[in-house]
Amino acid sequence: MSTIEARVSTQSGGKYIRQLCKHWSHKLETQVEGDTGTVTFPNAVATMAADDSGIAIAITGEDREAIERLTGVVAVHIDRFAFREAPLTYEWAWRD
Repeated sequence: MSTIEARVSTQSGGKYIRQLCKHWSHKLETQVEGDTGTVTFPNAVATMAADDSGIAIAITGEDREAIERLTGVVAVHIDRFAFREAPLTYEWAWRD
C-alpha cells in the first residue's frame, strides 16, 4: 500500500469536504462525519479531515500511478468548491 498526503490551508475545509463528498456520492461510496470525509475510488481511498486552519488529505492505494492521478482530481474538485480562494496550494508527499 502506498499513501500520498497533503495539507491545504483554508478556513472552510469542513464545508468543502462535505460538498465534495456529496458531489461524489452519486457515483462513488462516500462517508461524511462532521468535518471528516472518505471517498472510495475504484483503486484508492481518499480521506480528508478539516480543522480551523485547513484540510489534511491522504490518498491510499496499491497503484502509485493511479494515486498520483487522483491528487489532481481531488485538488481540482476541492478548488471548484473553494472558488473564492482558489487555487489552493497542495504540497503532496509520499508516506510509505
